[in-house]
Amino acid sequence: MTMTLNSGITRAGTGKGSIQWNSLGQRYFPKADCDGGFTFGANSAPGQSVPVHVPPGPDGFILLQEGQLGVKLDGVLSPTRTRDRVGLPRGVPPGYCNTSDLPVRAMVRVAPAGKRRARFETPHDRADRLAAIAAPAAHGVGFPPAHANA
Repeated sequence: MTMTLNSGITRAGTGKGSIQWNSLGQRYFPKADCDGGFTFGANSAPGQSVPVHVPPGPDGFILLQEGQLGVKLDGVLSPTRTRDRVGLPRGVPPGYCNTSDLPVRAMVRVAPAGKRRARFETPHDRADRLAAIAAPAAHGVGFPPAHANA
């Protein structure tokens, strides 16, 4: 099925079509979704993290709008701050943690979109960490051993 980019405005703090996803307490807002790419907002409270994972294929980036993240790429942990851009090349497993005592707001873009939206719909409103991590596997997301997050 071909998806084209719709015109219009998606307001801050909301997702396209008023959609909001919650995975392990983090909130995600789809902003743009078409064959060319998928863009979503990500909000993380202090201490929240996304474990190191192996996304299915597309290149992407994180644009940090507010806050600080510790980003792990290819086994290397690096600090980031507001307005930094983090490149997410295919084949390099990313993970991150909000390392500050303030909320983080970020915009994430992956291209091409592939099945990225479906990956977020699967773990929607899952509070159980093991279930939330296992569900994306159906969409090609893999998780290395736990020591990859150390």
